[in-house]
Amino acid sequence: MSYIHFDKTQLINLNYSLDREIIRTNRGGSYTSTSIIGCNTRKYHGLLVSPQPQIDTQLHVLLSTVHETVIQRGASFNLGINKYPGNYSPRGHKYLEDFDSEPIPKLTYRVGGVSLQKELILDTNRDRVMIRYTLLDAHSPTKIRISPFLAFRGYHNLSKENENLNRDFQKVPNGASFQLYPEYNPLFLQLSKKNQFVSNPNWYNNIEYILERERGYDYQEDLFVPGYFEFDIEKGESVIFSAGLTEADPSTRQRAFEKELARRIPRNNFENCLKNSAGQFIQKRDGKTHVIAGYPWFGWWGRDTFVATPGLTLADGNKETFLEIMDTMVADLHGPLFPNVGSGVMRNMNSMDAPLWFFWSLQQYQNFTGDTKTIKKKYLEKMKGIIDGYRSGTDYNIHMQENGLMYGGEEGIALTWMDAVNSDGPVTPRIGCPVEINALWYNALCFYNELTGDKEISDLAEKVKATFVDVFWDEKKGYLADYVDGNFKDWSIRPNMLFATSLPYSPLEEGQMDRVLEIVKSKLLTPKGLRSLSPDDPAYKGYYFGNQFTRDVAYHNGTVWPWLLGHFAEGYLRLHGKSGKNFIEKIIKGFDEVMAQYGVGTIAEIYDGDPPHRPKGAISQAWSIGELLRMMYLVKQV
Repeated sequence: MSYIHFDKTQLINLNYSLDREIIRTNRGGSYTSTSIIGCNTRKYHGLLVSPQPQIDTQLHVLLSTVHETVIQRGASFNLGINKYPGNYSPRGHKYLEDFDSEPIPKLTYRVGGVSLQKELILDTNRDRVMIRYTLLDAHSPTKIRISPFLAFRGYHNLSKENENLNRDFQKVPNGASFQLYPEYNPLFLQLSKKNQFVSNPNWYNNIEYILERERGYDYQEDLFVPGYFEFDIEKGESVIFSAGLTEADPSTRQRAFEKELARRIPRNNFENCLKNSAGQFIQKRDGKTHVIAGYPWFGWWGRDTFVATPGLTLADGNKETFLEIMDTMVADLHGPLFPNVGSGVMRNMNSMDAPLWFFWSLQQYQNFTGDTKTIKKKYLEKMKGIIDGYRSGTDYNIHMQENGLMYGGEEGIALTWMDAVNSDGPVTPRIGCPVEINALWYNALCFYNELTGDKEISDLAEKVKATFVDVFWDEKKGYLADYVDGNFKDWSIRPNMLFATSLPYSPLEEGQMDRVLEIVKSKLLTPKGLRSLSPDDPAYKGYYFGNQFTRDVAYHNGTVWPWLLGHFAEGYLRLHGKSGKNFIEKIIKGFDEVMAQYGVGTIAEIYDGDPPHRPKGAISQAWSIGELLRMMYLVKQV
């Protein structure tokens, strides 16, 4: 039995199986995602979800799902499953025997004397998904019919029956191509063996996505089925169904599938699952290398990129990809600011901390590789521009005060990582001097001085250090204020003070670090990450659920974030050394059980603040994975 495996009793139990999803990506930005039984529960699910740059910068669901029908002795058995109002139909999951993830998703169906295996893989460099069907056992002649459900819509939207859809198809080798709307690329559906395509265009209405309903969004979709492909299959034979944005050569499909299979890292243990997941966030397209912040609905985010990239790349010795990512980000530097989200004309620059995390990311590169020369050659000028821009002031009222601390914020805008905004405005606005921004600011100044020996910057860093302690620290309370605005100090116990214990340069003394870590440990630490607010606080929300407004209120007011564990571990190991190693290793080991939950083989974006700390949000998050991998590296260095 493989590391991640589900048996028949688990698969046919919809309460169990629909809560578990798979996500696979390629390097060009396409992904495939669905539940482990193939029933889509989100509008973001689909077998081929790909960029359509001629339309916009978002991803598009082209092939939503396929339904297979096994035909034997005149009887038909439909293996598919959709949710409709009041029922699931067909209920093909009842034929499932087994789900295996090693090394790719593999489902085994049993219908009478027929045993059919279905394997799913993405082409690494092309917008193409391949499904391999292998007839393991059959006692009489067997046919398979494949019905494709087409969407052709942006992944944030839903498809509705309409008269504008193009029902025509073009014959291609062993298949057909479809272009439902003129602005889209055609979708090529082909098989590795001769088959018959029977045109029978039809809309399937009111397919429901149960997780969208839970999240308070529109949840019913109409999908177009143009017909079906039918072919004979012999016992022991494998046939590959290919869906891609370019025409494939059917004769090479078997070889192409095996070639892709050989490239996969086995998901045979916890660490390999994390490494597999890490690679899925790296997108290389049109000469640029981005980090996707999370699946299935995030794009690339500046802050997330700088936090996640060291763990995603350097922890596995991949310094080339690290530098490609930094170069892509630097090309989008606008004055002293990096995009918070997006790129080029589609960017949003409202991130006060992303430029400061850039310094930290380069420190990690130096720590992992010892290569200071490259940092100076490629990025020193950019670092100086950020420091100068922050000192003189920039957009969103970001500026250095006379005391050396960084101030930022305007009404209606959230500039820190606690950036949830609902109809009432920012949930945690934190206008003023946020504690983590100023810890990062001090660290950035010190690192720049380390590289240059700049006396003026050195003097400024000393000034910031003294002011930081004077302004944020309370000896009686034994921790740091969350943010300060003039005479007002917010004493909410949040994890933002943690960074003053973990960054390479800290303005705190060891005794102060120890007290900060103890209060973080006692109030915020859970087995799945750090709470974003202490449970003792009246504003604390222990569960993340409901519509977007309700979820946004909980997002940074108690919800648990795994990525913060990397900095907790770093601060803790800095103080406790070898004696703290077992404690951190135990936290890491606690994520082993997560591999068979929610996003199978990966780590979620967030977890509930209250036990049992259920996974929520995006099913796979870059900085959750990156920081866990960096934690594992840190432990090995102790």
